[in-house]
Amino acid sequence: MSRQVLVLSVAVVSWSALTSLSAQPPAKASPSPPAAAPSPSLSSTPTTRSLIDSMDSADLKEAIQLLKNNYIKPDALSETELSRAAFEGILARLGRGVVLLSNSNGEPSEPPAPFYGEILDGHVGYLRPGALNKTNLDSLDANLQAFPGKQVDAVVVDFRASAATNDFPLASEFAKRFCPKNTPLFTLRKTTARQERTFTSDRDPAFQGLIILLTDGDTAGSAEAVAGVIRIYNKALVIGQQTAGRAVEYSDLKLPSGKVLRVAVGEAVLPEGYPLFPGGLKTDVPVEMAAGDKKEIFQASREKGMTPFVVENSRPHLNEAALISGRNPELEAMEAAQRRNRNPEKNGVHDAVLQRALDLVTSIAILQKK
Repeated sequence: MSRQVLVLSVAVVSWSALTSLSAQPPAKASPSPPAAAPSPSLSSTPTTRSLIDSMDSADLKEAIQLLKNNYIKPDALSETELSRAAFEGILARLGRGVVLLSNSNGEPSEPPAPFYGEILDGHVGYLRPGALNKTNLDSLDANLQAFPGKQVDAVVVDFRASAATNDFPLASEFAKRFCPKNTPLFTLRKTTARQERTFTSDRDPAFQGLIILLTDGDTAGSAEAVAGVIRIYNKALVIGQQTAGRAVEYSDLKLPSGKVLRVAVGEAVLPEGYPLFPGGLKTDVPVEMAAGDKKEIFQASREKGMTPFVVENSRPHLNEAALISGRNPELEAMEAAQRRNRNPEKNGVHDAVLQRALDLVTSIAILQKK
């Protein structure tokens, strides 16, 4: 099977599943024979976490008291140590919801990622918003305004450089560029304060066409909400890796020692109550890519563009003709590269995530013409 046919087949499955899922009634389960009784196995052994979760308050209180009275090193169970252990457990259980910082300066942060945009394959707009700030929003608008005159009919929005921010009002402005007017975008919900703020689009979208979204574990905060709502209203395919699951608003609470407890006090919820915290946004087409390669590509793209990182260089393969003639093109290429002191397996980094997106754009265009 050729690569083009394979790509086209993947696109048919992915696109058809995404656009027809809601229209199809649930399938009826066919009768099946009774399941055999499960045999004992090691996997059925309860974990420590599950055992602790099954304990009620009386069990927990008694267990701590028994430890105090019987453990070989009583000093390890002082009130301070017990409090530390309890707090450590709370941090582990709440995960992305709470962060303990050494001081009020917070975590060291990199400079805000800049906006980047170009046109690929002559008709696909590539937009990398970077940090969701006002400067990058203006750059996004400039690129979108130029698309009609350049015959752009598909857009790839790359959120892999969009780190966490708390500015949900500004994030909603990014979402408005792609979502229908008068539709709810997302709701910032603060449960303890009993507050909700819903952001709604008050303008027509700047682009209406095929949209594909790129995400990974660095896609965090308000960018997750933007990607999620674009996916909902445009049936946009999401390619890459699951997002960070930190679409929340944090509050920094100072402790007596000067340390800071960063607590999630509000979460962004998509239309129809779809949550993003703590699970994040899942992809339709999972594609792995090393973080170091991505960083190298994004830095180099500002001078070279993205095209060099999505063009696949074919490698000579051993075929029947070579076998008959007693030649091995792969071995010959390796020997030639070694003579030139080059690594034959690494001709440069490659953006497999963006490559998959461009393949799907091409395949979907072919399907739509049929």
